[in-house]
Amino acid sequence: MPVELKPAQGLNLLHDIALAMVRETRPDGMADFTHRQLAILLTVYLEQPPHTVRGLAHKLGVTKPVITRALDSMGKQAIVARRRDETDKRNVIIQRTVKGALYVEKLGDMVVQKASDLPVPDIGL
Repeated sequence: MPVELKPAQGLNLLHDIALAMVRETRPDGMADFTHRQLAILLTVYLEQPPHTVRGLAHKLGVTKPVITRALDSMGKQAIVARRRDETDKRNVIIQRTVKGALYVEKLGDMVVQKASDLPVPDIGL
């Protein structure tokens, strides 16, 4: 059963999540993510692998160098890893990491918590 939100509720949820992500103290040194990095992260962790630089660029509608720069930052934080595709050396495979999986899980918990904090719409009963 789909959750129904009014536009203002959806925007409030997005605001609350963004605010919580910015305010969150990160002893692990993880930096705030750009929208692009977050889209890449969620694509890698929520969609079936394999993920390639070429495939991510196509999906996001950007160039391969744009994806490479984002992956450089994300790789420094160890939330994704890259390796050369052994069957086709031209491809770079994006891999999940334990640190990245834990971050995505924590983010999912945050979304659920913030969504549960939304006021229930008055349906006039």
